[in-house]
Amino acid sequence: MLESLGSLTGSPWIYAVIAVSIVLDVFLPVLPSGVLVITAATAAAGSATATGAVPHSVPDILVLTLCAATASVLGDMVAYRLAWRGGDRLDRAIARSRRLTRAQERLGEVLARGGGARGLLVVVARFAPAGRSVVSLGAGAAHRRIREFLPWSVLAGLAWAGYSVALGYFGGHWLGATWLATAVSVGALFIAGAGAAYLVRSPAIREPKTGA
Repeated sequence: MLESLGSLTGSPWIYAVIAVSIVLDVFLPVLPSGVLVITAATAAAGSATATGAVPHSVPDILVLTLCAATASVLGDMVAYRLAWRGGDRLDRAIARSRRLTRAQERLGEVLARGGGARGLLVVVARFAPAGRSVVSLGAGAAHRRIREFLPWSVLAGLAWAGYSVALGYFGGHWLGATWLATAVSVGALFIAGAGAAYLVRSPAIREPKTGA
């Protein structure tokens, strides 16, 4: 069992810890927010198996998913607003990173087109390492209207949270609430992240086909 995290995953504080981690990892992508979500979901699977799925057990799968999704959107909005007001300081910070500069240029091209390409980028980038940071900061720096970004941020947050929780929960059911289940689920999350990073770089997103 996940003994070292047992007291935390069995306490309502787990939601606060996960929420803070997800909000902050838009600025510090090294924070293991995805790992925390998966670990909590794995513990929930073990609790459901042991107690017969008591509806008010902690962590609760539905509450965990909504908590993770809400924190994801909140972090996006904080980064978006800071970038909107960032001015020269943010521009200088981005200019010091060649990777961020290239990513901002690609993002600008997609945001300028709008429509499905923009939405697809926001959702896919949520799974890519640092992709959420680039998209949220880029949308704010480009002064995109909130109504052009927020709905896609909500969809991206729900997709990421649902996928992460499902990995931990079903991994816990199939392999038991063990570190092996957590490791396999985290591995699946990293694979999804690698695939998302490839798609973000793909011309298929940046340059969608036009015409019938």
